[in-house]
Amino acid sequence: MAMSSSILPARPQRILLLGGTSEIGLAIVAALGLPADSEVILAGRDEARLLAAGKTLPGCQVSAVPFDATATTAHQALIDSLFAEGGLDMVISAAGILVPQPELDKDVQQAATMIETNFTGHVSTLLAVAGHMRAHGRGTIVVLSSVAAIRPRKANPVYGATKAGLDAFARGLADSLHGTGVRVLLVRPGFVTGRMTQGMPAAPLATTPQAVGTATAAALNGKRGTVWVPARLAFLATALKLVPRPLWRRISR
Repeated sequence: MAMSSSILPARPQRILLLGGTSEIGLAIVAALGLPADSEVILAGRDEARLLAAGKTLPGCQVSAVPFDATATTAHQALIDSLFAEGGLDMVISAAGILVPQPELDKDVQQAATMIETNFTGHVSTLLAVAGHMRAHGRGTIVVLSSVAAIRPRKANPVYGATKAGLDAFARGLADSLHGTGVRVLLVRPGFVTGRMTQGMPAAPLATTPQAVGTATAAALNGKRGTVWVPARLAFLATALKLVPRPLWRRISR
């Protein structure tokens, strides 16, 4: 669902979606109400899946570029090349995986891969992006965090740690870019129903990729640095931080 009005300039935009098949990332792009002939670059490992995902974005010129969040040595060159080809108006950092904790307990390499995908890869790409945007004096960075960043749970300590690290990095990056003309928007959804959570019992205040997209686009039309989806999740997250740890061990899952 596109926004009825947009903070985006009337000129065509050039947007990079890191994690180009992300349901949430695609929903954000779809909700932006992009001007005609805008270019959306989908970055990911599977070109066929990226191009299929691009068909959900009518009216945009969609292209695909190879991107592996764990291949950190290639990230600077990728970002350098994209800015050399015409710059980027917005980067949406949406790469991520969710591996059940019992599987990580049996295979620690999977834990390492999830950390690289959900945290390290975001840091290496966004530092490169921030450098170029700072030099140009403009640009927007959207970072997908999670309510899981707020307090670790015994059921998914590794996933929570990756999101906590990413959340802290995004807040620090936003402060470092303050006054440069570059904006960072931190998105904190709750449980999102979709491919990543298929088969999992929905948590309270569950949401959808489309709802996250709409809320993110609305936040971009304002001046907030953080958006919770749904909005009342912010109050719940504050309350959760106040729960005594012995009780938290019993009630968290």
